[in-house]
Amino acid sequence: MTSQDHIDFFWRPGCGFCMSLERRLKNASVPFEKHNIWENERDRTFVKSVAHGNETVPTLRIGSKSLVNPSLSQVLQAMKSEVPHLVPRK
Repeated sequence: MTSQDHIDFFWRPGCGFCMSLERRLKNASVPFEKHNIWENERDRTFVKSVAHGNETVPTLRIGSKSLVNPSLSQVLQAMKSEVPHLVPRK
């Protein structure tokens, strides 16, 4: 289920890459909802479906696109095409 008022951020505790991207998203004012893949089987299954069977995080769902371990610039680019109304204004 994809929401139109935020992007979905799939993570797990102890993931340094997740913490780094989360910090960048917050600093850029990107609206997101966190999903802990170790607490929800459906979220874990989704991540595995887009990460070649792996639990690779961070994984983001932006509209109909999924990005595995993306950079902030990749996130913003996907937002421009998928959810342009959510792109932070400078």
